[in-house]
Amino acid sequence: MQRDLTARWLGFMSLFVIAFGLLLALGAHPMTSAVTGWLTDLIFFPVDGREVLAAPDARLYAAICGGVMLGWGVTLWLVVTRLLPVDPGLARSMLLSGTVCWFVVDSAGSFAAGAPLNVAANTLMLLAIIVPAWGIGRSPLAVAR
Repeated sequence: MQRDLTARWLGFMSLFVIAFGLLLALGAHPMTSAVTGWLTDLIFFPVDGREVLAAPDARLYAAICGGVMLGWGVTLWLVVTRLLPVDPGLARSMLLSGTVCWFVVDSAGSFAAGAPLNVAANTLMLLAIIVPAWGIGRSPLAVAR
């Protein structure tokens, strides 16, 4: 039962990452960038309307980041739905490794860019993936060693 709940939660998180990637990608076009611009404005608190993703380079990076985030979400989905049932240990390793790598790079860059609110949001997402993934594929004997 616990494994099913963990798989469902991680599947939900995969869908969240996919949706977030799509949201970021919307920032690539001026006609669809309003929500992404508002989110960027929120991350660079206070909300003052200054961050609008109007520059072509910002829109390019929104497209790239959105695509990478979407791809990571699809990868998470496949690990959870296809690999976890047959090789829980490998699924655990992939979930933990990929998530920690994303967190370190994204959070360090966010901090350097002056967006500590994004570091806080990243920490919540890190915990939402790492905490349930931590126990996957670990037998009671493996924990006791």
